Amino acid sequence: MLASRVSSKGQVTLPKKVREIMGVKAGDSVIYEIEGDVVKLRRTEPIDIAFHSALSSTLDEWTTKEDDDAFRDL
Repeated sequence: MLASRVSSKGQVTLPKKVREIMGVKAGDSVIYEIEGDVVKLRRTEPIDIAFHSALSSTLDEWTTKEDDDAFRDL
């Protein structure tokens, strides 16, 4: 198990072994997947972030209670 400390600015340094395993280098982007009290860290390509940002703005139209009711059984 590896550990890091959180700085006063909320920053964390990824240990060298973690960076090597993940293939993360300076300037790379990472994303956080949050499931309850567990956070998963993944390296991502810059296009993934741009795609996600563009896609996210189009998904708001499907978040009504009526949509949930209509698609619940699919």
